[in-house]
Amino acid sequence: MKMSMFQIILLAVFGAFAVAGILIFAFLVGSNSNSSIGAVTVWGTFDEVAMQTIVRQLSETESRFRQVTYVRKNPETFDADLTNALASGTGPDLYILRHDYAVLDAPKISPIPFASFSREQFDTLFVEAAKPFLGAEGVLAVPLAVDPYVLYSNKDLLASNGFAKPPVFWDEVFDMARTITDCQRLNAGKTTVLGCDETRSIKKATIGFGEFANIDHAKDIVSLLILQAGGPLTVRDGSGDLVPSLLARVGEVAQPAENALNFYTTFANPAKDSYSWNRSLPASRAMFAAGDLALYVGLASEESLVRRLNPNLNFAVSPIPQIRNLDVSTGGGVAYGLAVPRAAKNASGALTIAYLLASPDASKAIASVAGMASARRDVLAQTGEGTNSLLNRQALIVRTWEDPNPEETARIFRDVIEAITSGAAKITEALQRAEQAMRQINAQ
Repeated sequence: MKMSMFQIILLAVFGAFAVAGILIFAFLVGSNSNSSIGAVTVWGTFDEVAMQTIVRQLSETESRFRQVTYVRKNPETFDADLTNALASGTGPDLYILRHDYAVLDAPKISPIPFASFSREQFDTLFVEAAKPFLGAEGVLAVPLAVDPYVLYSNKDLLASNGFAKPPVFWDEVFDMARTITDCQRLNAGKTTVLGCDETRSIKKATIGFGEFANIDHAKDIVSLLILQAGGPLTVRDGSGDLVPSLLARVGEVAQPAENALNFYTTFANPAKDSYSWNRSLPASRAMFAAGDLALYVGLASEESLVRRLNPNLNFAVSPIPQIRNLDVSTGGGVAYGLAVPRAAKNASGALTIAYLLASPDASKAIASVAGMASARRDVLAQTGEGTNSLLNRQALIVRTWEDPNPEETARIFRDVIEAITSGAAKITEALQRAEQAMRQINAQ
């Protein structure tokens, strides 16, 4: 019987466990591999079947996994479900934490003291994207995986408009927008493919940039553009408090947030010849899957979903574009780590499982079935069969920021973008409002 790729990955990974044993994070775990750790319940948003299969396979060679139960939760309600469960004493012993929730969740996490797991050890083992897991008192979560943002491109739509490959630099998108965006004049029944303005409707779009409500990952895309321009979104002040830095300048002139928003919103400005998006269009991922969007910025883990949405779509996945003439490449993404709640019933057992799951082979297996990359530098350095070099390279350049409250900052970003595109405020004014709103989050 022919094995699936998932089965092949598991056999290879867990064969290595059987041969080499599991002396992982030995300097941290410090316990006999045959000792019992008790029941450990793990919550997360990763695929339940895949995670349960991995835990089951692990338990065949490592007895400590036999009492591990993985429960998948709805990503949309995960934070609320976790908070309520911990308050009622029914929460998990271990959970998969997104990096952007690290600041918000810090009070309910039992950190690993730096005396046991130093910053230097953390930086040596794990990628830059995992930095938000470094809390004031210790490591908030053991890094597990990174889901980088990549560029999805419709190969047929690009080729039919004379473009042989997706853009490497963001400025290339302007020329693509002037050529690809297909607009229909509503008056006189005339049709044109160039010079779109407010009297025409978009039929084929170049890139889902410019608005917020109907663009998947809008907040993360704008954050990425700011980071690429060299600007932090938040910083720690002299007292260690987290403060916004949207108005920060790089050098004497450049203001990264202003430049990023100017670029992003240009594609929703009907007065520009790069006009390619408006609020009446479908959501960007749905439009890409339908074959009507040339370029889509999405997470690497979305590739299987895009294929399911349209099995006939001829698309490619490439690195996220960069700003031309910069020496350093910067990407965006989501980092995931394993955190132990303060209210965990079996904190010591949960921490042992966290270390074991974050081992090279286990983290590689989990990341592979999730369509992500391991958060470990040694795994990302591997080459040869079964490695995704594009995904690994993108994971290495992912940069993240400390988000004080993901849901609140999403509303702030929405208000900024909609104020600019509606003409209610200029970019500088909108950023000043955003900075003040973010300061109020920290004051709460």
